[in-house]
Amino acid sequence: MNQTKPNSQWLALILLCAAQFMMVLDFSIVNVALSAIQKDLAFLPQNLQWLVTAYGLTCGGFLLLGGRSADLFGRRRVFMTGLGLFTIGSLGGSFAQTEWVLIAARAVQGLGAALFSPAALSILTTNFAEGRERNRALSIWGAVAAGGFAAGVLLGGILTDTLGWRSVMFINVPLGLLTLGLTPFLLQESRVQSAPQIDWWGAVTVTSGLMTLVLALGQVNETGWGTQTFMLFGIALALLALFVWIEGHVRSPLIPLRVFRLRTLTGANLIGLLMYAAIGSIVFILTLYMQQVLNYTALQTGLAFLPHGIAAIVAAAVATSAVTRFGIEKTLISSITLGAIGIQHLSRIPVQGDFLRDLLPGMVITGFSIVIIQVAVTIAATAGIESREQGMASGLLTTSQEIGAAVGLAIVVAISTARTQAVMAQLGGATDVQKIALTAGFRAGIGATVWLAIGAVLVALFVIDEAECRKPKVRDNRGERIAQPLLGGERK
Repeated sequence: MNQTKPNSQWLALILLCAAQFMMVLDFSIVNVALSAIQKDLAFLPQNLQWLVTAYGLTCGGFLLLGGRSADLFGRRRVFMTGLGLFTIGSLGGSFAQTEWVLIAARAVQGLGAALFSPAALSILTTNFAEGRERNRALSIWGAVAAGGFAAGVLLGGILTDTLGWRSVMFINVPLGLLTLGLTPFLLQESRVQSAPQIDWWGAVTVTSGLMTLVLALGQVNETGWGTQTFMLFGIALALLALFVWIEGHVRSPLIPLRVFRLRTLTGANLIGLLMYAAIGSIVFILTLYMQQVLNYTALQTGLAFLPHGIAAIVAAAVATSAVTRFGIEKTLISSITLGAIGIQHLSRIPVQGDFLRDLLPGMVITGFSIVIIQVAVTIAATAGIESREQGMASGLLTTSQEIGAAVGLAIVVAISTARTQAVMAQLGGATDVQKIALTAGFRAGIGATVWLAIGAVLVALFVIDEAECRKPKVRDNRGERIAQPLLGGERK
C-alpha cells in the first residue's frame, strides 16, 4: 500500500471515521424507529428482528470477502464500492412500502457495510504505525463510533417523531454522497496484487451457512424444535464445515487457517463475537421495553439512550491509556466484568420501571465498557499481521462482531419470545397482563446475555496471551520472524 503522507494521515482518518460514524449511526437510529416501522408496515412481531438480522447477517456473511477484496483489488476502490451500495440501500429503504422490501434494503446496506468497513479499518492500520500511534488512531475511531451511536439514538427519536421513520433511512444518503465525493481527494489507492484471486466458493458457503443458521434459530420461535428446525441446523453446520475445509485447500483463502495459531487474535475475535451478541441484543430489547412497556415515544427512547452513548465517548478517551498501562489481558478482563455487572442490573427491569433506578446505571456501565472492549480487541486482532493481510484481519474481526450480533439476537429473541408466551399462557391473554408477559420475556432475554459476558471473561482469562500481545510475531521482507511491540514505547 502506498502510505499516506504524514501531513495527510489525520485528514484520511477523519474521512474513515466519517464512514464509521455513518455505519454506527444507522444501527442505533434504526433501532429507535423499530416500533414506528412495525406499526406503519404491519410487521409481524417475529419478523421485526429481521430489520436488524438481515443487515447483520449480510454484513457478517460478506465481511471476509470484503476484507480480502480490499487487500487484492485496492482498499480505496472497495471502500468506495461498499459506500455506494450502502447509500443505495438507504435510499431504497426510505421508499419501502412493504416489510420485505425494507428487509431487502437493509440487506443491501449490510452488503455495502461488509465492503467498506474492513477496507476502512485496514486503511487505518496500514497508515498508522503499530504501537502508540495506531492505538491513538483506534481510540479516535472508537470515540467517533460512540458519537455515532449517541447521535443515532437522539436523531432517531427526533426524526421518527417529526418526519417519520423513513427519514431515519434517508439521512444516510447525503452523508454517503458527501463521503464518496471526498474520498478520491483524501485517500490514496493501495497497490493491487498481481493476478488477484477471490475464494468465491468460500464466500458462498460461509454466507449460506450463516444465513441458514439464523433461519433455523428463527424457526424455533415459530414451530419449536421440530424436524424442520433440526434439518436447518444440520444444513448450516454442514455448510460451515465445508467452508473450513475449503479454506484449508484453496490457494487464496478468504481466511488462512494459520492465523488462528495466534492465540490473541483468536481470543480477540471470540470476545468480539460474544460481547456484540450481548450488547446488540440488549439495545434491541431495551428499545422495545421502553416503547411497549413504559410507553416511551421514539424521542423519549432516543433521549434515554443518550447517557449510554456519552459514557461510550468518555470510555474512548481513556481506552488507549488503559491498554498501554495495564495491557490487553487485564484491560479486557476488567472491562468485560464491568459490562457483565451492567447487564445484570438491566436484567431486573420491572413492569413499572423507573429510568433513573432501573435503566440509567446499567446503560451507562455497558456503554462505558463496550468501547474499551472494542478498542482492546481491535488492537489485539490486527497487531502482528502483515500489511498485505490487514484487510483479511479487519474483515475477520468485523465478521465476528456482526455475526455475533445477528446470531446472538436470534437466540435472545427466541428465549424472550418463549418466556413471554409461557407467561401469557399462565396468566391468560387479557390486556392488563400483556406488559407483565412482555417484561418477563425481556428479562429472560437480557439474563441470557449475562452468560455471554461470562464466557467472554473466560476467554480473556484463558485464551488471551499477554506475552504475545506485547511482542506479536510478524515476517519481514525476507521471511524472517521478528518481534514488534504492541503497546507502544521503544523496543528493548
